[in-house]
This record gives sequence, C-alpha cells and structure tokens, in this order.
Amino acid sequence: MNPNKEWSRRNFLKTTSAAGTFAVMNPFSAFAQKTYDIDPKVAAIVAQSFAIDTHNHMDVPFDGADFDAQAVPLSNELHKSGFKAISMTFCVDRPKLNYEGEAFERFITSLDKHDQILRANGIKRVLNSRDLLHAKKASKPVVIQSVEGGHFLEGKLERLEFAYNRGLRHLGLLHDAQSAYPLGDIYTNPSQFGGLTPLGIEVVTACEKSGILVDLAHCSDEAINDALEKMSKPAIISHTGLNTQLGNDQRMAKMMMPRLISKQQAKIVAEAGGVIGVWTHLVETPTEMAQHIAALCDIVGTRHVSIGTDSRMAVQKGGNARGLTNQFWDTSAQGFFYTLVDTMLKTGFTKEEILNIGGDNYWRIFEEAITV
Repeated sequence: MNPNKEWSRRNFLKTTSAAGTFAVMNPFSAFAQKTYDIDPKVAAIVAQSFAIDTHNHMDVPFDGADFDAQAVPLSNELHKSGFKAISMTFCVDRPKLNYEGEAFERFITSLDKHDQILRANGIKRVLNSRDLLHAKKASKPVVIQSVEGGHFLEGKLERLEFAYNRGLRHLGLLHDAQSAYPLGDIYTNPSQFGGLTPLGIEVVTACEKSGILVDLAHCSDEAINDALEKMSKPAIISHTGLNTQLGNDQRMAKMMMPRLISKQQAKIVAEAGGVIGVWTHLVETPTEMAQHIAALCDIVGTRHVSIGTDSRMAVQKGGNARGLTNQFWDTSAQGFFYTLVDTMLKTGFTKEEILNIGGDNYWRIFEEAITV
C-alpha cells in the first residue's frame, strides 16, 4: 500500500473528523465515560482502544533510601491517561557507571523496585500474548517491562535469559552512554564501529530467539540497518520524531536533531515491518503532536506509527514531577491519550487510524516478537 495515497485523502488541519458517534461494548467504556466530561466520540475510541505508550520511564533511585513503592500512583495515572499499557522502561547508565558489575547491580535493583511498584498498584507485567488478551477483556492496566540500553549484559549473553525470566520483553539496545562492552554506534556519538558490533548482532539474534522485542532507538542509521539485516521479525524505534518536524525552539531543535529520524530511514524501518514511536519532544500543543504523527504517517503509512511519549507516567509523591505524562498538555484537564484522540479526530484521523497508531501497531509487532 502506498502510504502517501493512504494519507492523501486528508487535508491535514483543515478537515474536520468525519467520525460519527458510535456505541462501544468494551470493559474500558465505563471508566472512559465516568472519568471526564468529554466528547462521546473520544470516550468511545479510548474505550475501544488498547492504547500503549511504547516508551514511558519509570526510573527509580539506585540507593533506595527514600524509595516508597506505595507512594507511586501508577494505576491512577494510567487510568487518567487513557493508555491501557505502557512499555515501562528504565536505564542504568545515568549517573556514570564506575566499575565492572555496577550496571547489572543497578538492573537488578531497578527490577526489584518495579516489582514493588507493581504490587502496590495491583498491576502485572505482560509476559505473553494471553496476558495482553486477558488485560483487554478484564479491563486491567498492564505494563510491558523494558530497559533502555544493554549495559547490564556486560558482555554476558546468558543474562538475557535471566532478564527474560524477570519479565523483560522489550530491550532498547543502546542508550546515551556507551557500554563497557559496546553493542554499536549511538546516534549522538561519532561513529566508532560503522554500525553494530559483533556482540550487538549476537544480542539482536539472541533477543529474537528468546522472545524479546528489539528497540533500535538511540542507534545510528548504520546500526539500525545492521540489525534489520539480521532480524527475521519486526523491530521498533520506540521514541523519535521525523527530522522535518522541528517545532519553534531552534536551540532545542538543533540539540535534538541527531535523535530524529529521516524520511529515508523511516521508510527502511517500515519496509522491514517495523513501527516508529512519535515522542513529545519539540511539541508544545496537542495539535503539534498530531501534526508530527501525520507527517510520519505521510511517509510510512498509519500501520507503522505508534506513540512513544518518552515521558513519565508516575513518580513518587513529592518527587520531581517534570515530564509527567498527564501534565504534558498545560491546556487540558484530561489525560494525555484522551486529549490526543480528541485532537487527532479534529485534524482528520479516522477511528481506525487512531486505534492502529494508539496501540494496535505496537501490539502486532510485540506479539510477533515474543512468540517463539
């Protein structure tokens, strides 16, 4: 299918939604209607969707002295947002790693604290396709365990099995800091390896065999292409933006440019069956967010785009609230996905396109990745 033909029927930002009011029999519908006094069309779409944020941070303190799992309102914030699931991620390379084994120690510490947060909020990790289906039928929010960067491996592939057994199902291959055992070139650093390292290729292959979705965010174009060449299943780039959508802050746009994806590279990912998550950086309003999503859809089609906010769904009470998902839209009292759906309808997206972008695209490749 030609993505440009798919999108050309809309005159973006000039066409109002043709979607009518429709009734939905779905376990989430009651919640959608009672939480906000919102447009019934929006409530119905949110209720029908299984919306997933493909990159949402749940970074926790490594020392743990002040950590209180009971004070992290993840369940409440998820319900408010309209998302039914998040790819709940953390990283271990900030602050700087200082000694051999520290990355793995931080990895275990973070997972232990995630365990506590999930228990306190009555939320479970998705471990297989049945869990996803059960969550949708039972109206239960869930998380997909993710880590950003393979630093914890420290050259030991057998740790993938350990991570899998701890619930990891989504692995971001690289992050901002280079690992002591490099897996490939990071897009914000000068090229050292011309793509993935041999170890990086081994990790990608091992993830496919284990049932872990490979996330190529933070990878250079050459590293992305190396991974796609070796992979038999689709990959995700969970959080980025098209490099033609730069917003109004020139300083921020210059800083973020290495992290954005080109039209050519986006097509390569889509042609390999992959999905690209649009983030909230360089975005100031819901309309700009919809515009950034539309621009990427123009290039790859609506079956290869998702939402990866790169925000934080919840923090411990009294913690730094900067970047919270539901506080991103200053002009809205509604949760993030409710507001975005409303805007997408008003700017020409159909219900089916919103359902795909909101969660179905990620579900499709995630299900394929974890099936072994």
